[in-house]
Order: sequence, then structure tokens, then C-alpha cells
Amino acid sequence: MSGGDWDLRDAASKQKVIEISVGHPSVRFMSKSENLSQFFGEDGRTVILPIDHGTVIPVHGLEKPAELIGRLRESVDGFVVNLGVAIACKDVLAGKGICLRTDGYKPTYPGNADMGSYRLFTADDAERVGAHAMMNMCYLHHPREADNFRECAAVISEGIESDIPVILEALPFGIGRPDDYTVENVGFAVRFAAELGADVVKTTFPTNGTVDDFKAIVEAALVPVIVLGGAAMGDDLALLAMVKNAMDAGASGVAIGRNVWQHAAPSAMAAAMNAIVHEDASVESALKLIP
Repeated sequence: MSGGDWDLRDAASKQKVIEISVGHPSVRFMSKSENLSQFFGEDGRTVILPIDHGTVIPVHGLEKPAELIGRLRESVDGFVVNLGVAIACKDVLAGKGICLRTDGYKPTYPGNADMGSYRLFTADDAERVGAHAMMNMCYLHHPREADNFRECAAVISEGIESDIPVILEALPFGIGRPDDYTVENVGFAVRFAAELGADVVKTTFPTNGTVDDFKAIVEAALVPVIVLGGAAMGDDLALLAMVKNAMDAGASGVAIGRNVWQHAAPSAMAAAMNAIVHEDASVESALKLIP
């Protein structure tokens, strides 16, 4: 590798690990397990904060992402970001797990066709911004599921080649479909994503599901499962109870965004979730962290 190649590749990615061999520096990419360790601690659990909603819906709370990251990074292990935020906020993201959103998805505008999820970025883009993982939607039963599944498979194939883990966000039919998030549908979506080759599966707690229902889904998942939060609930008890139920069912953590950064006290809510996930705190004790 020439000196020019070293400078270009080292500047392009924070994933490099410098090794000293016979007095000369060499470069290698992080292994997949090393990348995953940026999110999952020694306890095998994680609190991930998605802040990728700027391409989905107009939302308040993300106007100054760098300031938000700085306020919440103490209580979270990693962030899900779009490419623009990964570039603009690279300094404040340093030292945390960075998951690049590789697709676009949004609620359908009235009168427009439902395009579901559509892939936008590659593992090369993830490497360029120093991402430790990639995330893509996986919409089981969606009208465009054939295209979506091929795109998920392509991301996974690139992830294998580059050692960048892939988190598939597995949802039946699409986002915002709680009536379709039955135990059967969620279980199938999670197992499908795992069978496709995801390293981690992000999904919803089934509507009206029990701890035992979700436990069966997690145990059949083959890979770690993390639970999402969805739209802001406005109910601290309900949110933390869901997080606790998911962890009791064997989930490996959470990836919850709007219920944190749209909360009246975002840092406190992040700390409360961290307490449940990493310290096995009760819902009651976690609630006491929120003013």
C-alpha cells in the first residue's frame, strides 16, 4: 500500500485498527465482532438511539443533532444516523457505535404509491463515515417485498465482505401498522430476517403480546433481538414497562428514538432505559430517574 493509499483510507474510515508489525504500521479493518462491540457491552446488551427520522417525517427534537448527541451519549451505546448526520456530527459521534441507515422509507403521501423501503447506500459509504454497522428495513408481506428482500440480501452480502454487521429492522407490512404486529407476524418477520443473514434484528414488541410470546420469538431468532419504541407514547410507565418486558423476554437491548429525544427530559429518559437494560433495574426504580 502506498503512502497516498494509507492517507486516503485512514482518513476515510474510523474503523481502522493500527497494528505494529516489525516496526512498521499496517492497517486492518475491525472484525465484525469488534464492530458489534461498539454497541454491545460486556453484558451483551445495548441501548441504541435512532436519530435517522429526518428523512422520514418532519419531527421536532432533531433540529441540532450534534447538541442532542452530546447530551445523550453518556447513557447510550450507539446511534442510528443518516449519511448527512454521520458526516456533520463525526466529532461528537466519536467513541460511540455508529450505525448507518442504508435505506429510505417514509409514510406514503396521500395519492402516492407505497414504495416501502428503498436502498440508498452501500458498505463502501459506511466505511467512508466510520460506521460500525448498517441498518435496513425488512418489510415482510409488503407489496414490494421481493425488491426489499433482494436489497436486504445485497446489504448483508456487502456486510460479510466488509465485516460490517447488518441490523435488519423487521416489521410486518411496514411502519405504523400496529394492527398487523401480531405475535405470528412479528415472529415470522424476525425469523425471516435472521434466516436472511442479519447479525441483529430490530423489531417491535407484538401488539397485545405477552412476555412469553416475545420470549418465544427471541429464542427462535438465531441472532440478538433489539426492540424499537415507535411513535412517542407520552406515557413513561408504559414505555419503560415495555422495555422491561422485552428484556425479561431475552431481548439484547433497545433501539428507541422519538420516545427519548421528544421527551420533556431526554437525558433522564435515556438514563432510565439504560438502567433497565444494563443494570436490570425495575420499572419503579427507573421511573425515579425521570423528574
